[in-house]
Amino acid sequence: MRLLLSVFLLGSWGIFLLGFRLYWMGNKPPNFSNSDNPAADCPCFLTRALTFLYLPVMNMWLLLCPDRLSFDWSMDALPLLRSITDWRNLHTIIFYATLLALAWFGLFNRTFKEKETNGKAHVANGKSSTNGHSYHSDYEHSIPDSDSVQTNGANGTKKHCIPRTSLPTTENVVVFSLGLMAIPFLPATNLFFYVGFVVAERVLYIPSMGFCLLVAVGMRALWIRLRTNSSRTLVLACSASLVLLFGVKTFLRNQDWHNEEMLYKSGIIVNPAKAWGNLGNVLKNQGKMAEAEQAYRNALYYRRNMADMLYNLGLLLQENNKFSEALHYYKLAIGSRPTLASAYLNTGIIQMNQGRLDEAKRTFLTCADIPDENLKDPHAHKSSVTSCLYNLGKLLHEQGHQEEALSVYKEAIQKMPKQFAPQSLYNMMGEAYMRMNKLADAEYWYRESLRAKPDHIPAHLTYGKLLAMTPKPFLCLSTKGQKAEAEKYLIKAIQLDPTKGNCYMHYGQFLLEESRLLEAAEMAQKAAQLDSEEFDVVFSAAHMLRQASLNDAAEKYYKQAASLRPDYPAALMNLGAILHLNGKLQEAEANYLRALQLKPDDTITQSNLRKLWNIMEKQGLRTMAP
Repeated sequence: MRLLLSVFLLGSWGIFLLGFRLYWMGNKPPNFSNSDNPAADCPCFLTRALTFLYLPVMNMWLLLCPDRLSFDWSMDALPLLRSITDWRNLHTIIFYATLLALAWFGLFNRTFKEKETNGKAHVANGKSSTNGHSYHSDYEHSIPDSDSVQTNGANGTKKHCIPRTSLPTTENVVVFSLGLMAIPFLPATNLFFYVGFVVAERVLYIPSMGFCLLVAVGMRALWIRLRTNSSRTLVLACSASLVLLFGVKTFLRNQDWHNEEMLYKSGIIVNPAKAWGNLGNVLKNQGKMAEAEQAYRNALYYRRNMADMLYNLGLLLQENNKFSEALHYYKLAIGSRPTLASAYLNTGIIQMNQGRLDEAKRTFLTCADIPDENLKDPHAHKSSVTSCLYNLGKLLHEQGHQEEALSVYKEAIQKMPKQFAPQSLYNMMGEAYMRMNKLADAEYWYRESLRAKPDHIPAHLTYGKLLAMTPKPFLCLSTKGQKAEAEKYLIKAIQLDPTKGNCYMHYGQFLLEESRLLEAAEMAQKAAQLDSEEFDVVFSAAHMLRQASLNDAAEKYYKQAASLRPDYPAALMNLGAILHLNGKLQEAEANYLRALQLKPDDTITQSNLRKLWNIMEKQGLRTMAP
């Protein structure tokens, strides 16, 4: 009765845990890709049956001889059994036949012995006998107990009543070992539901205890049955060798787990596609880009349709500015998995940076319309979709379509998952409202951005820019207080990242508007020094230095800006203008002419050039103006 109650309580608790897990998963079974468990995805019943029957055999072999171990057995690491003529089916037959034989020995042999002794056992003079002969199992030992004393009333003599404490019989231990091996392994057999792996060494942790018990029972039985010293010595030698060999294997395997790189290298022989792919991720994180690229290509050599690997290779190429190749691999990734939102996201970003704005819009919209069903990673998918909408809104914002941008931003806010960092999205909402002159709404979203991430630099800059504008009633600040508040946010942005030239540039613009020209010039020079390869920063710095009448420094940075964009008419025109002011007339003329070649109808450049020629005529540097 107590046994039945224990089983009932254990079963009830298991059902409760299973129900809670299903509830936590949204009352839906987990979704796995076909590469995680290829047999489960196979439409042929015979293939599924033969493969699933073989999987316990493979796991048993890992217990017997763990010669090949791997962190992952998915994909084609274990080829499917597609026909009854596959030689591995012979292993399946031998395995289940052995299992049945052990079960027969454990269950039916014990039942036979119980029937043989039923009704014949009795106690006489404190000795247990059966038909006058004592019977002792290999695992039964009588243990005296000094506290258990009985006194004979007739003669006063004392005799000890020695209770029997029996260890489990061999049959019982065999049954228990088989149960410990089989029952915890049942969820991994695909018998009740499909699982997301083919072979996983972690599911053998508990079964391995039953296996060790079974080996110990076998060694014990051999020791008792063999009577000669030489035979027993051989058993001991075999046992010691077994422990030594498995100890060495454990030590060597621990070396494989020393770090990720060694672990993935050890798995190449079993699952080359997955191992090379993971190794590529590790090498990339270590900054070994060339080796990482080769690892990704090795992975694709073994399995060409791995969407994640195609995407990872595209991402690596994109980071190395190989945009055409990156787009090629992103398209292959999308072809392999049309729901891979991150591939759409990066494709759209490359297209946007290349000026292919209409294509970028279509890519972002396609990504936003991907259904949220049967996804490998729903959270990552939603984050990528939100990022696509963010970039689409930013594109519309830059094109001046503020209403459309706001609509897209609002959709992004509705779709974004909980783990998505919204500060950039909120900040862009504020910028859109600011462009529409809805300053109260802009302030709200800037504050939301700072609430989501108090150290978000763009929000400090944009909110500081808002506060620096003409005083607005909704801000409830005096002009002086508003300007001081604006300066506080701009300085805070610099403090958050003193290496970012853009922060100094925004602060310099504020100082310029406040007529603090020398301070503005100082900020401009710092900005240009820190972001010397950023055209907008260098060009703005040159303009601010010119405003502060520091023409020599302005000339230096105008030249730098023109070298960054040699085909940009405004850069050449402004360089010509500062050279004109600095008296370098012939250099100014060359830059004016170059600017007019690029933009012939620019009236400002034409006017400046005529003024320059007049000066050059007076100085005798030109004979006549055209």
